[in-house]
Formats: sequence, structure tokens, C-alpha cells
Amino acid sequence: MAAKKLSMAQKLGFGVFDLGGNLFFTVIGFWSLNYLTDVVGLAAWWAGFAIMIGKVWDAVTDPLMGYVSDRTRSPWGRRRPYLLFGALPMALAMWFFFTSPSTSNPVLLVIWAAGALVLLNTAGTIINIPYSSLTPELSGDYHERTSLNGYRFGFAVFGTLIGAAAVQPIVERFPGRRAGFSALGAMLGGLIMVTTLITFFGTREKRHSSADYPVEGFFATYGAVFRNRPFVFLLLTYALHIMGITFLQGILVYYVKYMYGREDLAYAAMGLLLLVAMIFIPVSVLVSKYIGKKKTYQICFGILVLCCMLIFFLGHDLGTRFFMGLMVLAGIGVGFSYVAPFAMVPDAIEFDAAASGERKEGAYYGIWTFVSKLGTALAFSLSGLVLGLGAYSAGAVQGAGSLLAIRIIIGPLPALALCGAFFMVRFYPIDEKTYRRLVLSNHDT
Repeated sequence: MAAKKLSMAQKLGFGVFDLGGNLFFTVIGFWSLNYLTDVVGLAAWWAGFAIMIGKVWDAVTDPLMGYVSDRTRSPWGRRRPYLLFGALPMALAMWFFFTSPSTSNPVLLVIWAAGALVLLNTAGTIINIPYSSLTPELSGDYHERTSLNGYRFGFAVFGTLIGAAAVQPIVERFPGRRAGFSALGAMLGGLIMVTTLITFFGTREKRHSSADYPVEGFFATYGAVFRNRPFVFLLLTYALHIMGITFLQGILVYYVKYMYGREDLAYAAMGLLLLVAMIFIPVSVLVSKYIGKKKTYQICFGILVLCCMLIFFLGHDLGTRFFMGLMVLAGIGVGFSYVAPFAMVPDAIEFDAAASGERKEGAYYGIWTFVSKLGTALAFSLSGLVLGLGAYSAGAVQGAGSLLAIRIIIGPLPALALCGAFFMVRFYPIDEKTYRRLVLSNHDT
């Protein structure tokens, strides 16, 4: 693939999708467990189980969506049609999940929660897999891909800020949390729809020749994906990474509410963390040019592991100022986590394309999200299990077992996953020199 320089307008048009995309992931990541236990009224174990069902289904549909996207032929290209036609279903599914049913029957509530999450995650898959698959097609330049993802995750931070800061103010403006969450779902779903449509109209895919379309069957396609060793090492790294982040996201509201009696502190903490992260996203892009994408990614893991263990051992004793200071440090780590993995994936995909001559971006991103969502499902399930074992009771004064469970979920569990990611990524072999020698040279021959 010849290097293609992109204008700022093209990068902005591509990146704005992730304002809505990360808004979705943030609200679901931070609020789904708490919403199901404290608003819908599910027991923690059943709430975690329902989320796991939704995520497992979500993970299964991702490779299917990638396979279909790679083979789609339309006047708008292979990826963009799904942004156009998937935007409204995504908005409706977001509203439906946050509109809790009136029944108090626990069996019906579990069925509803799992079903609503299946619909929501399916809608997310329809737009997210094709969107992610656009990245390698927009540019073949090693460093410009990093820049392109810098724009993407600049918008992602804004989406995360909105997702972290907007929930409580919106909910509190309505008479009751049930009505507030329903309105929240409608508003945020509408915003996701708008950003998705902006990216549809703001990007253009290259014209595809017949050679670009894979001819292999489903299992042969994904067999080739798993034979790509650089991709597999990166895939496992990101699965562990996302598990660590999911533990932290899902338990943060519980931690500040029951350790400090300050549920409102969650929004200030997330706002501070994300503002710092926003500053360090462009810093990570610059650092990557000097030390490489892999080492830049490892900086993220080292910082976050340190923060997790400091919170576990000292956070409950040293109070809110210490905790907020750790949020600043964690923000640096999060800032270094955004761009690197998504700039490395296209390089691993290009590694395969150089050898096979086929473009299978959708298949790769389908597996990427498949495995990462399995990691998310496992983290949510384990969080619900640990809270249940600690005898957590929604809204009540928590006992010693419940408080220890919350500390374990915010400390050792994510730290263990992130340590695994730090060591796994060491085996990823593609740096700039390798990329140019093994991939670009093949395109020139």
C-alpha cells in the first residue's frame, strides 16, 4: 500500500466517531454494573452474569461482522454503509437498555438485562467493527497511522469525559433515577448517532479492486488471522489490558461511595484523570517516534500497576487527597494507553497483507474486539462474583468483607492483568525498521 497523506479534515472526520464510540464504552463500563444493582435491583452476582452474557454474545458477533464487512460491495465502500444504516439502531438500543422495566421479578429482570445488552452490543458491533477497519485503509504510513489514531483518541477522551461527567447531572434533573437513566439513554444514544453519521459523511474509502476482497471461507480466514504471530501477541496483550481497565471502571463508583462516603467524587476523579490523559495523548505520540510503539505502550502498564497497588494498600487510609493525586498519575498512564495499541494493529495486519496479498481488516478487527470483549466479560463476571463473595448489599452500610472485595477489585485484580500485558507485549516483534523491511519492501516488488 502506497503511503497516503491525509488532510486534517479527513483525520477529524475519521476521529469524531470515537467521541460517541468511547462515550458508549465509558457509560457501559462505568455504569452498567452499578445501574443494574442499584437502579434495576438485580443482585450483584446476577448483574455480573447478565453483563457477561451480553459481552459473550457481543464477542461472538464481532468476527461475523468483520467477515461480512470485508466482503461488502457498495457504492460507499466496504465499511461506511454500516455507519449509515447502523446509527439509528444504536441510538434506540442505548435508550432501551437504560429504560428499566417496572417488574421486580428477579428472573424476568435477568432475562431483560441480558436481552437488552445483547441488542445494545449487537448494535455497537455493527458500527464499531467497520469503523475500526477503516484505519489501515486510510493510510499505509507507519507514523501517520499513529497520528491518525491520535486524532481518534483525542475525540475518545472527550467522549469519555462526557460519559464520566454527564451521567449524574442528567439523572438528577429528573424525578427519580429510573426516569433519569431513561432520559440519559435517549440523549447519549442521540449523540452517538450524530457522531457516527458525521464520520460516514466525513470519510471516503479507496476504490477497491477485486484483489482486495478475500476469497477464503470463514474458518480459513480466521485460521490465517491466528497464524499471524505479531497480531496474536498484541491481541493477548490488549485482552489483558482491557481486563485491567474494566476492573477499574466498574468498581470506581463503589470505591469512592463506600470508602469515602463520596459518590460524587467519582465524577471529579474521572474528570481529572481524563484531562490529564488528554494532555498526554499527544505526548505519547511524540514519545512513540523516539522509543517505539511497544515501549510507549509498556509505560502505560507500569504506571497503572503502581497506581492500583497504592490505592489497595494506602487509599482507604490516606483519604481523598491522596486518591485524587493517584488519579493524576493514572491519567498519565491512561494517556499512554490510547494510541499505541491501535497504531500497532494496522502494522500487524499489513504484515499479513504483504504475505497473502489479501485485505482482511474486518477479520482482524473482528477478532480484536472478540477477544477484548471476552476479557471485558470475564472482568465484569469476576467483579460481580467477588462482590457477592464479600456479601455486598446495594445502598447499605458495607461490612469488612464487602469493603475488602471492593479494594481487591480496584487493586490486585487489575494490577495482575496489567502486569501480564506488560510482559506479553515484549514478544510483539514489529518496530519501524522491521515494518519497512518486511512489509513496505514487499509492496515495492
